[in-house]
Amino acid sequence: MLIFFKERLAFLSMPKTGSTAYQTALKPRADLVIEGPPLLKHAPVYRYNRFIRPMFLNVCDAEMELMAVMREPISWLSSWYRFRQRPYTRGKPNSTHGISFDDFVIGYMKGKRPDFAEVGNQLKFLERQPNGTGIKHLFRYEDQPRLRSFLEKRLEVKLELARENVSPELSVTLSPDVEERFRRKYAEDFELYESIPRS
Repeated sequence: MLIFFKERLAFLSMPKTGSTAYQTALKPRADLVIEGPPLLKHAPVYRYNRFIRPMFLNVCDAEMELMAVMREPISWLSSWYRFRQRPYTRGKPNSTHGISFDDFVIGYMKGKRPDFAEVGNQLKFLERQPNGTGIKHLFRYEDQPRLRSFLEKRLEVKLELARENVSPELSVTLSPDVEERFRRKYAEDFELYESIPRS
């Protein structure tokens, strides 16, 4: 998570959306950088609302605008699947070694997900809170020009990004049947993604 106090902007770091690269590039420019633990680095709106927002509101009488990046839902799961294929994950409960992408997505759709498919949920991460706290600026991971342009203008910086925390390159396909089930079950995720403006 990155907080830019003067600009009244908080950049929430959705996992598997390139947030680490932006965090590295913008760290010198930010007033508050939360790099760990993961539960705080990747704090969703509800956790920001409960723990971070009151700090700025009560001490500084300041409200931040929230921004975040969302990835196309199947691509997001593909990135998680590939990320958990790294060699050193082998033998761990959350490893996807020996598991097909279909089985990973089927596991993700279960009420009680197996460890290998427990990766959170983008819609839940971005969920607006009853007090109105929510994402004001939402960007597609697949539309980096719009995201970069917003940050460069808002923060008056020129961004130099390096690829970080990248998932292994693997050919991943989802069978039509599983994809149809996934799209039906997570229709709201796809609707939100499609509602995000394009460049």
